[in-house]
Amino acid sequence: MPAATVFLVDDEDHLRSMLEAALSYHDFDVRSFDNGRDALDEMRRVTPDLAVLDVMMPDLDGFEVCRRMRTEGLKVPVVFLTAKDNTEDVIRGLTLGGDDYLVKPFSLEELVARINAVLRRTGAGIATDAVLRCEDLILDDDAHMVTKDGEEITLSPTEYNLLRFLMQNQGRVLSKAQILDHVWDFDFGGDGGIVETYIGYLRRKLDRDEPKLIHTVRGVGYTLRRQR
Repeated sequence: MPAATVFLVDDEDHLRSMLEAALSYHDFDVRSFDNGRDALDEMRRVTPDLAVLDVMMPDLDGFEVCRRMRTEGLKVPVVFLTAKDNTEDVIRGLTLGGDDYLVKPFSLEELVARINAVLRRTGAGIATDAVLRCEDLILDDDAHMVTKDGEEITLSPTEYNLLRFLMQNQGRVLSKAQILDHVWDFDFGGDGGIVETYIGYLRRKLDRDEPKLIHTVRGVGYTLRRQR
């Protein structure tokens, strides 16, 4: 699955550099800008999957960038960053066509989770292959069916979503936090233990025989890959 392209627009050099590093670490293709005008000009040439816009910027602020994007028909999802948390600003940002609103200071983990949640809601940056394969394991998303060695495997909705995320990212090691972000709702109140539990469920249903497909990378996370 190709990395989602994120345009990061913030005039604070230190914050922009820190956010760019954090988003790159989480496998986003990040392009950063220190002003709204340059970001808007580039967006007319290259359409990103999502834009992170700081509200308080000189020249073109985040609200004005978003307004011009929508006026020009650019349907790029937008997450606003702002130091203001009053209701009027939140309403204004969402009315202009923003998809989410994050008030400074915020944690990097929350920003990543909000971006992933918006990408899921908008369908941006998500693989469109209806049929995913790994060895003799096949997931047909159109039929909502999983088979292994030709035998249909019955999965709960959560088990199915977990398997699909693993198969979309096969060969990559996924942390518990990444899995929670994608498989469970953003506001899910659990911890990594629920991931271990559902990985165990999948193993009992899918990995009873060789080759084993679901692997634990100790201290990092889980991966689904072909037998080497």
